[in-house]
Amino acid sequence: MALVAYIMLGEDINDSEGEIKVSFGYQCNSGGNGIPSGAVKGVESRSDIPRNGSFSCLSGAALSANATLANTNICNGLIGSDILPSLDSPNSFRRVPSSPSLSRLDILSSSLQSSMSNLSCSPPSPVGSYETDSYILKTMSVPTRSDSFLNAVEVQVAGGAAGEDRVQAVCSEENEWLFCAIYDGFNGRDAADFLAGTLYETIMFNFNLLDSESKQYVPSIDTASDESSYLEMEVSSRSFRNGVLDILHRALSQAENDFLYMVEQEMEDRPDLVSVGSCVLVMLLHGNNLYTLNLGDSRAVLATFDEGNDMDQSGRLKAIQLTDSHTVDNELEKTRLLSEHPDDSMPVIAGKVKGKLKVTRAFGVGYLKKKKLNDALMGILRVRNLISPPYISTEPSLNVHEISKSDHFVIIGSDGLFDFLSNEEAVKLVHSYISSNPSGDPAKFLVEQLVIKAAHSAGFSKGELLNIPAGRRRKYHDDVTVIVIILGTNHRTSKASTCI
Repeated sequence: MALVAYIMLGEDINDSEGEIKVSFGYQCNSGGNGIPSGAVKGVESRSDIPRNGSFSCLSGAALSANATLANTNICNGLIGSDILPSLDSPNSFRRVPSSPSLSRLDILSSSLQSSMSNLSCSPPSPVGSYETDSYILKTMSVPTRSDSFLNAVEVQVAGGAAGEDRVQAVCSEENEWLFCAIYDGFNGRDAADFLAGTLYETIMFNFNLLDSESKQYVPSIDTASDESSYLEMEVSSRSFRNGVLDILHRALSQAENDFLYMVEQEMEDRPDLVSVGSCVLVMLLHGNNLYTLNLGDSRAVLATFDEGNDMDQSGRLKAIQLTDSHTVDNELEKTRLLSEHPDDSMPVIAGKVKGKLKVTRAFGVGYLKKKKLNDALMGILRVRNLISPPYISTEPSLNVHEISKSDHFVIIGSDGLFDFLSNEEAVKLVHSYISSNPSGDPAKFLVEQLVIKAAHSAGFSKGELLNIPAGRRRKYHDDVTVIVIILGTNHRTSKASTCI
């Protein structure tokens, strides 16, 4: 599989400050059917590699509704001022060295330190302090191919921000994998910033452990019969997939512990940090396996055709939600919450957990997890009768889907998209659009359709709604982040958009 990164200037949907601008896009290329190899300076297209990847391109778009200040100051400002710019490339994918080493984690992770005093959120020591030039975190060593099944010497990286939403996409040309994540922040941007600055690196580092652990599952084909060999390979594959899900889970738990530790260190100066949180949606596509981890109410929706039907028969296209919705509106989640707090007669107040949050699982939001953090808040901000914390779970939903030839595309998006579009509506819109616009941008199209719906609901025109500044516009719609990934080898041009 050869992949080409590119930049395409997008047309404005409005002359106002609400215009949607191009952020990032990625397209697979093969044998000259995609973007020509000379179209992008510095990116070489290789047509000699056979096409056997599981996706052909992706498109991402985002639109702000919340006004958010650049107030992130976790770890003495390290996250906001230095790490994010090294990962965040709002104009295009770009090649960067890949090194899932301890260098970044040495600075950020409390759980990997033998001494908490080494953390950057402690006052910097004049002796032996970390250098913070360039990427802040310099590569300790270039990993070898055997370090991890996801290891790559070089990757393509893109990212963006819309209000309190953060989005990342990382792709390896050589090893044919794609990582996408949407962090839907709330009560501030700090938790989403922290995730955007650390979670991918934490996941990549932990995958190094998976490689050595998984070797015990490799079957010995030379000494086994065909049938037993097949069974061993099935067990190996299943164990490996479970190992990947465990790594995702482990990395999220580590990030949560690190974030809450840092919040505790800084809450005297910034008590607002105890209420800051984020939903988390991570998707990893490797081979024919599509892994998802989610915490909160963002969604991954698969568009697939009934088996045996021609993929052109749009009437047989189905929308399958690959993730769970962790909100009090989900009866299973509400039942779980009530059962976990038998001594609390009011864990849900006015349709929200302790009257504060609609989501039942989230990253951060420490005041609903620890009494000490709740006590940092004053007056009406503090939760009364915090009888049996934690009330917000950090246990994610994990899933692996084996991609079949019937699977067409995947939509991942923050809940702002699904406030106005059902799963079925989103799938139908994308399928209709890419069928009639082979070189268009389906993610941007979805955002535009959402704007039209939100404007109609409020009694505005699309232009009038987009002219309302971020902050005031939150009254009419939430921050929206969308990525559309075309599965299989369907050749088409794609681009991506963001509204700053």
